[in-house]
Amino acid sequence: QVQLVESGGGLVQPGGSLRLSCAASGSGFNIYVMGWYRQAPGKQRELLATITSGNSTYYADSVKGRFTISRDSAKNTVYLQMNSLKPEDTAVYYCNAHTIRASVRIDYWGQGTRVTVSS
Repeated sequence: QVQLVESGGGLVQPGGSLRLSCAASGSGFNIYVMGWYRQAPGKQRELLATITSGNSTYYADSVKGRFTISRDSAKNTVYLQMNSLKPEDTAVYYCNAHTIRASVRIDYWGQGTRVTVSS
């Protein structure tokens, strides 16, 4: 099992940058695919990016070229560097860890950190 705690959200002006962090505790950090999701008011939770233990990455089209996901296995931490932020990036951002056991996907979630992009 793993516990996830996000940090780094806040208020930023359009065009600005933020770096979100997700600290994982518990065992087996490297067995999990780590990801970032977001949920804006009235919208479904949206997958933004994932990274495997081998540092293979995936990005949603909405953030490709602006956001970068990375992980530091020594610190059990995953990051989301967000550049060129837009008002439509305003949302609660969630860290996710998932693995597959006996063909069943197991998900863990952080509590979320709010990002507001506004002038």
